[in-house]
Amino acid sequence: MNKMFKVLAALLAVCSYSVSAASIDKDTYTSKSYTKSMKEHLISAQDALKLIGKKGVVFVSGDSHDTYESIGHIKGSVEMYAHHLHHADITGHMHCAPLFMCPDEAEEFISKHGISNEDLIIAYDNFRGPNATGVWTFFKSWGHKNVKILNGGMDAIKAIDPAQIKVDNLKKERKKYKTLAKKAKKEGDAAKANEYKAKEKALKKEIKSLAKTTIIQKGKHKGGHKGHYKIDPDKIDLSVIAGKDEVKKAMKDILAKGDKSKYVIIDTRGMTEIMGERKMDNVARGGHIPGAKFIEWKNLTDFDRKLSYRDLNKIKKLFERHGVTKDKTIYAYCHVGAGRSTHIQVALRMLGYKNVKAYSGSWDEWGNDMNLPIYK
Repeated sequence: MNKMFKVLAALLAVCSYSVSAASIDKDTYTSKSYTKSMKEHLISAQDALKLIGKKGVVFVSGDSHDTYESIGHIKGSVEMYAHHLHHADITGHMHCAPLFMCPDEAEEFISKHGISNEDLIIAYDNFRGPNATGVWTFFKSWGHKNVKILNGGMDAIKAIDPAQIKVDNLKKERKKYKTLAKKAKKEGDAAKANEYKAKEKALKKEIKSLAKTTIIQKGKHKGGHKGHYKIDPDKIDLSVIAGKDEVKKAMKDILAKGDKSKYVIIDTRGMTEIMGERKMDNVARGGHIPGAKFIEWKNLTDFDRKLSYRDLNKIKKLFERHGVTKDKTIYAYCHVGAGRSTHIQVALRMLGYKNVKAYSGSWDEWGNDMNLPIYK
């Protein structure tokens, strides 16, 4: 058993090293390898770092309220949880579908967050991508042109913030002295134990002071000026979102023609949701849209390097294996239409797919409409 444990420990150490090595490649957080299409959608951590605190630039966290306050957020950013951008009543009915909100409500909501029409919006999340892309699609649907997704989100910023790097190194050093103090105490060496404790205490004080200067901070949003956001009905962009009637039409065509259909519907959720074993929020039924292809959003995120997207060539092959080709109109859906579905939507757009829409009602709407068919 001990021999097996040592082998496993060695393997884990190798895996840990390979991930660490990959994450510190000198170009990981730059836009050096970005294609033109990637630059249209993404911003690197290095480029974003230069814009923090600049006038006319608003960083928007798409993560939850708890994440924003307890895990952290980019200093000065505002909170717009992606799942809350989709406004539906308890039955899943969206009053201004396929829009996420009714325009007058959206104007007030966006203005309240200190955002104006001319601002550059930089959407971000922890690093995974869905919540940031939810914010991206939300603003794009209102015709807001200047929106970027921070590739790697908060984790990428942490990796290049000098103050954060120093804090992380000091934490490792503090942990070492805590371990040494315990060992000295166990061995009965009180003098050494007290010496290590004093060093650990000094490091704790230094960490606390330095943590105030890091770019990622915990706590509530302190507020600021109110923005002035106006939505021009003529500029609303319905090319990024779809309603249930569009998706229903595509479903019927797929069921009738199979792979020869000019449509593709992608379910981006996990298998327990797809199979109907897991239901979320107030949705009446579990399952999936008949004829949908299953491509879980996790296949797109680069979990090793903690970037929002893997290499686009690998993502391209993934879509091609599933018969998702550029000649088709594609509808992606998840639970609320601003998250996992938008993550896949942005990937397809970066690959040059022109006709890609996120189903804004998604399963929250479809699963609650008893007139719509489902498969389990």
